[in-house]
Amino acid sequence: MSIRTRKISEVKSLLTNVAQTSHYEVRFGGLPSELIRYLAKRSVGRRFTAEDAGLLCFNAIIPTARLASGNVTGNYMGITEKFAHTKMYNEITLEFYVDTRYRNLKFIESWVDFIASGSTNPIGIINERPAISENNLNYFVRMQYPQEYKSNLTKIFKFDRDYQTFVEYNFVGLYPFQINEIPISYEGSQVMKMSVQFYYDRFIIGKVDSVNEHIIGNYGGRNPFFFEPFSSPVSTQVNPQTGTSFNAPTFTDIPDINTNF
Repeated sequence: MSIRTRKISEVKSLLTNVAQTSHYEVRFGGLPSELIRYLAKRSVGRRFTAEDAGLLCFNAIIPTARLASGNVTGNYMGITEKFAHTKMYNEITLEFYVDTRYRNLKFIESWVDFIASGSTNPIGIINERPAISENNLNYFVRMQYPQEYKSNLTKIFKFDRDYQTFVEYNFVGLYPFQINEIPISYEGSQVMKMSVQFYYDRFIIGKVDSVNEHIIGNYGGRNPFFFEPFSSPVSTQVNPQTGTSFNAPTFTDIPDINTNF
């Protein structure tokens, strides 16, 4: 194969249209209702978490995945093969500016606090023992169920200056697990920042449409890929050889399962 020399004019349009790292947006969504109510008690409103909290994120990470592999020896003499067996996701770190009302600091701190707030019984479980305040000496930590604190519609939008094209990352099962120390000092005032690390179960690249939302389970409702069992009508027929009658199903009323989404 021969190599053709390409002129600068042929590649100029490609090299001068590269993506820049400074155009993106983070949006927190899909927070469980009990977590939203808990945040409201801590003076963190739903509008702030949905619209403003992500705008204060000045440094984000585009998620990546990796494949864990295992060795297989013996299929071919003298050769060891590698096969993928698990898809693994790396944790992400988001860095935020802290506003003068400390709302995003309260947002993340309250989220972490809710995860470990089982002993205070903030969601009002029926027939559960009375809540134990954090001020009590006998306070203990008990974790909430994952469905009570995981976010299933947090997104990172990566776009460019023209806003014409973008790539969208949707996180499933996201929650914060560590807030790094926040230094404060009398020596020169600086913008207060905080760094938060998040775990998540997986991410989806591209727009999440209504079908995916049903599968994720944010809005409840019927899974479009699950079909209710149906009972087909029967008709009585006679065996011409034995003269005995039997019930035979008719298939004229079976629904078509090839549903278009």
